[in-house]
Amino acid sequence: MISEYIKIVFINLKNRKLRSALTIIGIFIGIAAVVSLISISEGMNIAIKEQFEKMGADKIIIMPGGGEGMFFTFGLAPKPLTKEEVNKVASIQGVDIASGVLYRVTKVSFNNKAKNTYVIGISKETIDVVKTMQQYELEKGRDFSSNRFEAIVGHDFAYEIFDREIKLGDEIRINEYNFKVVGILKKIGTRSDDMSVIISLDNAEKIFNTRDEVSMIVAKVKEDIDVERVASEIREKLRKFRNEKKGEESFQVQTSQQLLYRIQQVLGMFQILLIGIAAISLIVGGVGIMNTQYTSVLERTREIGIMKAIGASNIDIMIIFLIEAGAIGLLGGFIGCILGIGIAKTIEIYASSSGFAMLKAYTSPVLIIFSLLFSFFVGAISGFAPALRAARMQPAEALRYE
Repeated sequence: MISEYIKIVFINLKNRKLRSALTIIGIFIGIAAVVSLISISEGMNIAIKEQFEKMGADKIIIMPGGGEGMFFTFGLAPKPLTKEEVNKVASIQGVDIASGVLYRVTKVSFNNKAKNTYVIGISKETIDVVKTMQQYELEKGRDFSSNRFEAIVGHDFAYEIFDREIKLGDEIRINEYNFKVVGILKKIGTRSDDMSVIISLDNAEKIFNTRDEVSMIVAKVKEDIDVERVASEIREKLRKFRNEKKGEESFQVQTSQQLLYRIQQVLGMFQILLIGIAAISLIVGGVGIMNTQYTSVLERTREIGIMKAIGASNIDIMIIFLIEAGAIGLLGGFIGCILGIGIAKTIEIYASSSGFAMLKAYTSPVLIIFSLLFSFFVGAISGFAPALRAARMQPAEALRYE
């Protein structure tokens, strides 16, 4: 019986190709938007999780600026962190290594051309910790020496910015100081990291003319120690040192897991917003299906009368129109899924070529199945009222309809 319904539906859609195609547009635009946007946000979520897994769960980051947010200002906090606070963090039981990181956006020159980029000052003792956190890996060369003016440069900074590539042994100028390039990083995939220049913390203090200030404190917790407990002790100790009340801190203490959770919260809200925007298009598509089905009912009134006259029940008529409306939605969903995957992959390729390798697309089978079922559901719901009208027609009146 179902096969008969489907056969009738297929013939009806085939006879109204143009109208069906125009009706499908509203559905596949909405589904394409949902699939592409969710694929991009889910891909970003997976990439970020992978980065944090590589970073490790034993890291704690202390940043200037109050509140519970994950964002902070670069060197512009009203109350910056200090070296004395670095020492206090290092003295807490359970902390293996703690050090300050100093960074600024400043002018770096090479081959008579200048470029503003991030210059990061790291102590020799914590360079391995920062490397793990930021996924820094040397492609060429070695780490810098603390007592020399030496620098490690990012992949894009070395190969893409200047008229000629930077090689090991070349000199770059940061403010008024010349630095010898001793290392070049492998491509990371984030523009800020691939454009960065890394030097020793002592040298960063000289070129930025800072004595006691640091932009961030990085701490590594000892093995088998509760990271959350250590983070809580750091927060309490710095609060007392700064004479600040709980909830009014001028700093943030975040574990890697907390940072990941906050990023995922932001991505989750972003996904909800995108789905809401795309849903507007689906509503418009649903209205289009309803309008098309009402028109179809009017055009096929005599046909409905004939089917009822030869024994078709109200349920039969209703099922035919519901399947037809659902089929329009399903076909729109199918086209939308293909288009959405194509858009997401295009964005991924463009982002990768522009230096944003973390912007990836991931389309799960669950998303595709959900999109197809949802598009069918939207079509069927939109066609319910026209189907009910068709089912309630009286055979005699339908047969007399011209």
